[in-house]
Amino acid sequence: MKSIQDVISEKPYVGWLLFFATLVIVFLVGLFGASIIERRSEAHLVYEVVRPVQGDVYDNSQWQDPYPRQYNTYLETRDTTFQSKYGGAASIDMLERYPKMVILWAGYAFSKGYNQGRGHYWALQDVRQTLRTAVPQPATCWTCKSPAVPRLMNEMGVEEFYASSWEELGGEIQEPIGCDDCHDPETLNLTITRPALVEALEAADREIKEVSHQEMRSLVCAQCHVEYYFIKNRNNYLKFPWDNGLDVEAMEKYYDTIEHVDFVHALSKTPIIKAQHPDYEISRFGIHAQRGVSCADCHMPYRSEGGIKFTDHHIQSPLNMIDRSCQVCHRESEETLRQNVYDNQDRVRRLLAIAEETLVKAHIEAKAAWDAGATEAQMATILTFIRRGQWRWDYISASHGAGFHAPLESATVLGTAIQRAEEARSRLAALLTELDVNIPVQLPDLSTKEKAQEYIGFDLRDLSKQKEIFLETKIPQWDKEVSIPRAERTR
Repeated sequence: MKSIQDVISEKPYVGWLLFFATLVIVFLVGLFGASIIERRSEAHLVYEVVRPVQGDVYDNSQWQDPYPRQYNTYLETRDTTFQSKYGGAASIDMLERYPKMVILWAGYAFSKGYNQGRGHYWALQDVRQTLRTAVPQPATCWTCKSPAVPRLMNEMGVEEFYASSWEELGGEIQEPIGCDDCHDPETLNLTITRPALVEALEAADREIKEVSHQEMRSLVCAQCHVEYYFIKNRNNYLKFPWDNGLDVEAMEKYYDTIEHVDFVHALSKTPIIKAQHPDYEISRFGIHAQRGVSCADCHMPYRSEGGIKFTDHHIQSPLNMIDRSCQVCHRESEETLRQNVYDNQDRVRRLLAIAEETLVKAHIEAKAAWDAGATEAQMATILTFIRRGQWRWDYISASHGAGFHAPLESATVLGTAIQRAEEARSRLAALLTELDVNIPVQLPDLSTKEKAQEYIGFDLRDLSKQKEIFLETKIPQWDKEVSIPRAERTR
């Protein structure tokens, strides 16, 4: 057998191959060693960062020194330039975009003003500026708007907080949604700071301390991005209607059992359930949640900076960071993935439009029946169908991202919304004929927000004047800069 030296003597290039192979191996071993050292350094740095927050933990700026990367990305939520096909961070006048909503909410504050929120950083400004808060509101409406809320609940007591008025506690609410809403300032662990979620889970025989970290990455969002209502005879105590389950029928059964009514419709006299924003509940029926994907995985993906990997706290639409959200799991192009989302959202939007059109006609036809002398007995079943149809429409309409989170569930809910609204209209047609009312009932021009508000008796100029007076007389009593986040004031 020839030795290596003999082989090299006969074929000199073999020596060069061995030489370069040795260099490559040494290089790779060096890289591996450097990687180990780097990762150990990262672990050390992360350990150094995780330390208790000093000072007023309800002041978001106090978290900047111990957690600069997370805090600085949180400040990026000031940026409201991104706008997707149906959402994003920009403020959108939803009544202007979908004027039929004015009719669907006739008799309720949402028919006065409804803008898409610009994100957590602007939560206080948005809620103070909206026309809805020109009328008296309970302090319960502050629950999800500020880290000051858990402090006030601890100081006052939960029931006493809920029993207060919105104006009464306005001066205490000066920090928008931030760090202390989701994190323990001592350990940085995710934590639940709102009692309603804890109470809802306890009612389902679950304890927060038994929940996994991955599930907590959704539950901290579920403190606020849920369906809820105020218990009127308990001074507006906040409760999630989860006693029978998380689907639309289970919550409807719960509301019907307690005979809950958010408002009586100004035209049809229907006792309406106003959906809030059941994002968490709807997402549970989507494929991502079923595969164990959390809210934070998509809305707060990891970011790397200087060799450090951390959670991005610029909470926003995944469509504005497809490379770090969607493409972590999906290998398609950004264009393809974005179009996949829009295709599903387009389909859900078409069903929403059909439901809106059908329900608007049902409300107006019901008004015609009342005007013609219909009795409560004649209208009872009709109003039940309208109530159930509108609850389902609003359940999807009020959610953020339902067309993406669970498109099949959204389509199913909207299909039943349309079915119930059509059943109401079928019965109304028979009743109107019996009452000698010509059908079809003539519909007003509802092509703009202004025309729709005029039809239900609103004077937008008067509403705006009321709000202007409110801002001039109430907010200065709280704080001259109360609508400006503290971090924004010091820029």
